[in-house]
Amino acid sequence: MANADETPQTAALMGKGRMEAFSDGVLAIAITLLVLDLAIRPPGSPTDEFFRAWPSYVAYVVSFLTIGGAWIAHHSLTDRLEGVDSIFLRLNLLFLLAIAFLPFPTRLVAEALERNTDWERLAVTVYGITILATRLMFAVLVSYSRHQHLRQERADDPDLEEARRKSGVTLVAYALTIVVGLLLPIVAIVFYFALAVFLVVPFKTVARELFGRRRAA
Repeated sequence: MANADETPQTAALMGKGRMEAFSDGVLAIAITLLVLDLAIRPPGSPTDEFFRAWPSYVAYVVSFLTIGGAWIAHHSLTDRLEGVDSIFLRLNLLFLLAIAFLPFPTRLVAEALERNTDWERLAVTVYGITILATRLMFAVLVSYSRHQHLRQERADDPDLEEARRKSGVTLVAYALTIVVGLLLPIVAIVFYFALAVFLVVPFKTVARELFGRRRAA
């Protein structure tokens, strides 16, 4: 029997441990799968073969940072949850669906960079739509957890606040980059890399630490 001060919402919550373990597993597998597409490109000398594989290296770095940024934001969100409900679990599955799919368009981009412009347009478009879906689903998770009062009442997590501040900008930027990719695929790849760095690096925190130390000195 529920306690007298237990609200229906609180009583309906489930533990978050299994969801966090499952989510971390999916993210870890997705980020690990990226390295499987790294391979040398014969024929030629060892040096030629190594450097000929540069498209795979580029795609790997961009996707590694993208999934890494998603993991940081997801960890910060779930760490603050009191628990989860059945709707949150299903929304989280949709988020993981997009994450788990990302190694496929990553490989498309790597292969397209060795083909022609038509392949590049297709690859960067699929890639961009996948990342945009990932960011949209994370925004839905944040919004749902806030409106359903699933999060703990304590000081905001710096990484979660950073992700929230960047959310609107990145959604618009990814949408615009998809359009750019239809015209200039190579430029779109540069933009995807820049956005991945933007999401991973906490520029505000880094600046505060650097300037704070200088003032203290």
